[in-house]
Amino acid sequence: MSAPTAVDAASGPAPLQTEYAFVLPRGLVEEDGTVHRDGVMRLATARDEILPLRDPRVRENEAYLSIVLLARVLLRLGTITEVHAGIVERLFAADLAFLQDLYRRVNQEGHTLAAVTCPSCEHDFQVDVAGDVPGES
Repeated sequence: MSAPTAVDAASGPAPLQTEYAFVLPRGLVEEDGTVHRDGVMRLATARDEILPLRDPRVRENEAYLSIVLLARVLLRLGTITEVHAGIVERLFAADLAFLQDLYRRVNQEGHTLAAVTCPSCEHDFQVDVAGDVPGES
C-alpha cells in the first residue's frame, strides 16, 4: 500500500480525504460494560485550532488543549455521535496518545500510513496506524 498522492497522472488530482476511520487500542468503557473502539476523526480547521485557546479550561491548564481539540474533530466514537470533552477525558491514556498521534498524522501529513521495517528480514513496508476497521481486511 502506498501513500496517497496529490496528483495521479492518469486521473488528475486525488479527492481530498477529510474523514479518517480508526480503531482505538483499548476503547472507551461505559458503566454497563459497553466498549467503544471504532470511530471517525475529521480534518481540523483553523477555527478548530484557534477557538480552544479561548476555553477557560485550556487557559487554566494548557495540557487540556488536546482534550478540547480532539472533542471538536471526533465525529463518532462507537455509537456516540456527540463527542465532547467529558468523553475524551474518560479515555485511557493509551487511547488519548493514539488519537493525538492520529490527529498529527492526518492534519500534518495527510494520511495514516507509517513506514516501518521488519526487525527480522529488514523488509520496508507501510502500515495503516488507524487500526483495523471492522469488516475490512
